[in-house]
Amino acid sequence: MRLGKICLILTAMFFFSVPGFSYGAVIAKIGVVDFQKILSTSDAGKSAQFEISKQGKKMEAGLKEKGDEIEEIKKKLERESLVMSKESRSEREREIRIKVNDFKALKKRFANDFKLLEKKLVNRIQKAIFKIVEEIGKKEGYLLVVEKREGGVLYFPNTIDITDKLIHQYNAEHALKSEAEKKKE
Repeated sequence: MRLGKICLILTAMFFFSVPGFSYGAVIAKIGVVDFQKILSTSDAGKSAQFEISKQGKKMEAGLKEKGDEIEEIKKKLERESLVMSKESRSEREREIRIKVNDFKALKKRFANDFKLLEKKLVNRIQKAIFKIVEEIGKKEGYLLVVEKREGGVLYFPNTIDITDKLIHQYNAEHALKSEAEKKKE
């Protein structure tokens, strides 16, 4: 009887302890990354935003210059239209239409160029971030790292957000890369 109780107790202890060990072994380490925060706060992200802004202002200035030129031609036509022949007025109106169409084409080209520049700069940052995420994930034993917005994450505790760690490491790598490029020049 005593041997039966001991076996029963040992069996119960075994069954209750096994799930605890397996549960502890299955705990997954998950991380969340906010890519928008990286773009807005990292050194490379700020640099990319500055470059995008600079190009945007340059394109905007070019469009404003062309628009002002068209407006000036229209005003000149209005002033001189009373003393012009019908043929000259038609010719000037045709020139204005051509310039307006050129302006629209230039605006469309600038918009496409702007989107391509933005995509290129963001993709360069994204590629570097993915590499760092992979390094951190392997080094620190993460089972899964998801992007906050793209992953559809609606809630997560701040303890699993590794964005700041990622920004810190990315800034360090970006600074080293920038120094190396300056030395080459």
